Amino acid sequence: MQVFYSDSEQQTVVLGERLARELPARGVVLLIGELGAGKTTLAKGLVSGFGAAPPEEVASPTFTLVHEYGVRPRVYHVDLYRIERADELESVGLDELLERDALMLVEWGEKFPGFWPQNRVEIHVRRLTDDRREIRVIRR
Repeated sequence: MQVFYSDSEQQTVVLGERLARELPARGVVLLIGELGAGKTTLAKGLVSGFGAAPPEEVASPTFTLVHEYGVRPRVYHVDLYRIERADELESVGLDELLERDALMLVEWGEKFPGFWPQNRVEIHVRRLTDDRREIRVIRR
């Protein structure tokens, strides 16, 4: 497990860019944390660091559920905040996305722990103060 601290949104984006260099080109990264913890901010850095889009083009997919960035590499940014039941995951097409040659960043994925592959990365974002975040990276 790796533990990092960030004192601003910009530092969180930069940390995401740095962490992206250590991620595989294909797989699942669960972004775990309470509402407003900074998951989407970290996702901006991860997508940017992966070379799929600049941070200013990355937005929360809360209402669309999935945003797609890049071609090769390709990143899917998924937000399951509004999904209530596991059977809804298939109707959204997440089972198909898992089969693609892409990296999938998933916010609120911890709601459905049995759906994700065992071999994944979990990034826990915890708000310590209004500006300070603790970011823990766990590779499973």
